[in-house]
Amino acid sequence: MKTLFMTVALCLAAGGLVPSAHAQLSSYVDEHGNVVYTNADRPARRKPESDKSATTQDAKAKTAQTAADSSALPKSINPDVLHQIVQETAQKHDVDPALVSAVISTESNWNTSALSRKGARGLMQLVPETAQKLGVYNAWDPQQNVDGGVRYLHMLLDRYNGDVPLALAAYNAGPSAVDRWGGVPNYPETREYVRKVTHTYLQPGSANQSGSRSGSRPIYRFATDDGRVIFTNE
Repeated sequence: MKTLFMTVALCLAAGGLVPSAHAQLSSYVDEHGNVVYTNADRPARRKPESDKSATTQDAKAKTAQTAADSSALPKSINPDVLHQIVQETAQKHDVDPALVSAVISTESNWNTSALSRKGARGLMQLVPETAQKLGVYNAWDPQQNVDGGVRYLHMLLDRYNGDVPLALAAYNAGPSAVDRWGGVPNYPETREYVRKVTHTYLQPGSANQSGSRSGSRPIYRFATDDGRVIFTNE
């Protein structure tokens, strides 16, 4: 380093150059590891070719993934067909079709291409992890989506002995949250979700607005001594 400094100093002296207050020397290390002294602006360092290549590959991968996701999106489907899918699937898994319809209305508003910020997809808004556990390989497919969502809802109803609000809370916030709170978690989003679904489920005329209710038994509402509200068809 000392040799380099002396060499630069000699060169300046030989050329009769005296650095002014405006032209102070600065130094930097070039791409070959050499120390360079200059009174000009430091040249911009070029991005390594390997980084460029990696960036290009990442961009191509994202483009390919976007194209794949777009191709998997369902085409426009007749609403009557969707309601028929819900009716048949709900009956197959012993869940009230009106409840399934209320969940779909709240989750996606019957939009088969719905995508949440958390990655939940399709009519019943299945997140990838849950979809995988349920064996749903294409959450954009209405038939697979509804089948997986109804099976999950059936499991939750069984887990909470038919307590609809608890099952809905678990569908929204996860069973672990419901178990931890010992009831509907005190999360504004979850409480509003349960309120919306149950309101849609029980409101007059809901059968005509969100799917067929034929063949389902009446739903009764009562409160327990500890303040819990129970919905049951027993």
